[in-house]
Amino acid sequence: MAAVKNFSDKVGFLWSVADLLRGPYRPNQYGRVILPLTVLRRLDCVLEPTKDKVLKKVQSLSGGKVGNVDPILNRAAGVPFHNTSKLNFARLKDDPGKIARNLASYIKNFSANVREIFERFGFEEHIARLDEHNRLFLVVSKFCDIDLHPDVVPNIEMGYIFEELIRRFSEAANETAGDHFTPREVIRLMVNLLFQPDSDVLTRKGIVKTMLDPASGTGGILAGSDEYLHELNPEARLEAFGQDYNPESYAICSSDMLIKGHNIDHIVFGDSFTDDGFVGQRFDYMATNPPFGVEWKPEQDFIRREHEQQGFSGRFGAGLPRINDGSLLFLQRASSPTFGSSPTARPRSGAGSSN
Repeated sequence: MAAVKNFSDKVGFLWSVADLLRGPYRPNQYGRVILPLTVLRRLDCVLEPTKDKVLKKVQSLSGGKVGNVDPILNRAAGVPFHNTSKLNFARLKDDPGKIARNLASYIKNFSANVREIFERFGFEEHIARLDEHNRLFLVVSKFCDIDLHPDVVPNIEMGYIFEELIRRFSEAANETAGDHFTPREVIRLMVNLLFQPDSDVLTRKGIVKTMLDPASGTGGILAGSDEYLHELNPEARLEAFGQDYNPESYAICSSDMLIKGHNIDHIVFGDSFTDDGFVGQRFDYMATNPPFGVEWKPEQDFIRREHEQQGFSGRFGAGLPRINDGSLLFLQRASSPTFGSSPTARPRSGAGSSN
């Protein structure tokens, strides 16, 4: 395996793989391939040490007497997901002529929570496209040369890698990278402001707190909050909840939370305004970096109806902002009746685009 040692080397390596996409893809489309494959390689590396154990467990359960085998296989894998295929990245290279079929099969043999991630990436169509242009084997082979196991690439570094790739792909597409993530130094400041006043509570043994980010993007604020709380109190636990309507950002956030052992049923895909994934739920904390300067015109019928019919029992009782100020609606979401289950609950909102 090639030596890819530090952060800049890893980012440079993954960026170089994108060069193989020239022709079938334009630079603004590279992320549609590289980001899901980076996630897939990460998951593949996580599962590699327990691969044989999981396959043996699958064989022992082949009689069909157990209804839901997912919890059993997850325990065998040691993480909240699994893959029942005999294939892995290295074995995908063994049969170049069938790599498209084998890669699709490999993804379909993941547990349902991972399959949904790749459905949100829309990756199946890119498998066919890469194979048609004789790029798939080359790209998969290159990904075999980088080890993304958490022992080699800790979670915080993996977050940096995702963010840097997104930044570069956004620049290539002439987009704003902030539409997908918030810089780590900003997150750290937000988290300090959020948690510092409650240090006496958060340092108690076995404390559990809940946190919502309704514009979670790639999950940077949730991840940063989890890291901060663990540094403050290793025995504390943060139950992270998030929602985003960008399929790619949702997929990255879900995979990151999954690898870190969080319940990804708490990460919801959809529009926080028109399809709120947490109606009636209450949270101890809320932090978000909402999309400033974004119009809420596409959602205005739903929002106006809720405002008129529910008033202060809903999320927008204080009144509706200008049509081009969607960020203020997120701030109202922070102070709505579904927020704040304890006296320590406090919302924080950052400036910028969605996290």
